[in-house]
Amino acid sequence: MPMAVGVIETLGFPAVLAAADAMVKASEVTIVYYGLAESGRMLVAVRGHTAEVRRAVEAGIEAGEEAYGGQVITHYIVPNPPENVETILPIHFTQKSEPFRTM
Repeated sequence: MPMAVGVIETLGFPAVLAAADAMVKASEVTIVYYGLAESGRMLVAVRGHTAEVRRAVEAGIEAGEEAYGGQVITHYIVPNPPENVETILPIHFTQKSEPFRTM
């Protein structure tokens, strides 16, 4: 099955926390990146099989919007990202994420 990466950007920490929690509980994905975008915007990226990432992003969007004061700014899924994208952007599995890898 092809691997994918899914990213959700939120306004504020509670929304990104709710989104990340929902994503890993909704399907078999691994958080590979979390960070501050700018101006209080946070983002979280997950990896997994394409169908699992789609399900995770849907759950993350819903949870992020339901968090008190939560707002999902944007989201995106890249099915089967090319090696160049995986190498340059922070979406690859790392030593930190490896213990939680689901596939």
